Amino acid sequence: MIVPQRSCGGIGRVQWKCGDAVLEVRVDGMVDPQGRFAWYELLTTDMAAASAFYRDVVGWYAQDASTYDMAYSLLMSAGAPVAGLMELPEEGRRMGATPRWVGYVAVDDVDATADRLRRLGGAVFVPPTDSNIGRVSIVADPQTATLALVGGLKLGRQPAQPHEPGQVGWHELLAADGAKAFAFYRELFGWQRAQAETETVPMESYRLFAAGGVTIGGIFTKLARVPVPFWLYYYNVADVALSAERVRVRGGKVAQGPTELPDGSWIVRCVDPQGAMFALQGKSSHRRIEQPAAQLGWSAEWGGFASRGRVIAAPEPSPKPGSKSGARPDPNSKPDKKR
Repeated sequence: MIVPQRSCGGIGRVQWKCGDAVLEVRVDGMVDPQGRFAWYELLTTDMAAASAFYRDVVGWYAQDASTYDMAYSLLMSAGAPVAGLMELPEEGRRMGATPRWVGYVAVDDVDATADRLRRLGGAVFVPPTDSNIGRVSIVADPQTATLALVGGLKLGRQPAQPHEPGQVGWHELLAADGAKAFAFYRELFGWQRAQAETETVPMESYRLFAAGGVTIGGIFTKLARVPVPFWLYYYNVADVALSAERVRVRGGKVAQGPTELPDGSWIVRCVDPQGAMFALQGKSSHRRIEQPAAQLGWSAEWGGFASRGRVIAAPEPSPKPGSKSGARPDPNSKPDKKR
């Protein structure tokens, strides 16, 4: 297990020692991570291929942080760790687990939070355990969406500038029942219902949530065709159009988008070459709208919702010859949910 040797508050560096090897990484100025997503891990079937893919798409580079008994890499941005990368455990594969991203919510007491989650109807897959990133527990909410708890987080945490390229900018839950899911997380983590800066239609179906007064994501009821509830994480990139093209070139799939949002930013939802789902957000160098990849039932239409609470109308069919209709809906007539 990696043992922390030294840490500095604010902007500084943290050293990690494993045997004779010393790993030193920068830790930027952070905000209080309690109750927020503070770390992310990709469980994959090919670490080398995944590392190369996300380097080209998001701009992360991998730094080895393996222990004696586990291969582990840190995905770095601007010299600071953003996420971890590890092999999907063989036991999980035998049980049918597939590559996926897992978000860790920082809590003061992992053991107590895991017990409370169980009492609220959730499941604990991995009981509280000391690990190379802190004390962790892998859990699921009552609707089976998987996430993790972490206490005493040694790396990552919430950056002071979460909107910069290379950071995780948004968290979205596709729930079986959005209202019940929000009530569960409010009770578990103390998340608050956030309000949109502007809203032109009722948004009871898309629930923005905040932790510590900062809006960090949204929860909504998924379409019936989406097979299971899951958390989707949005990674900030400098150019969504360029990153979306790199997804395709590097063997991934674009499931939906790029789609423009009312504030002029863009999103695209993707699947990496090993099958893990993720999303990108940011500016775009062009306005071309791409069609979603075919045969991706988990992503079809996405319930008509886009990132950050904007309701995006489903594409209208092309008008028949001679038809006077066919004008695109005005996106400004849709609610603009800003963080």
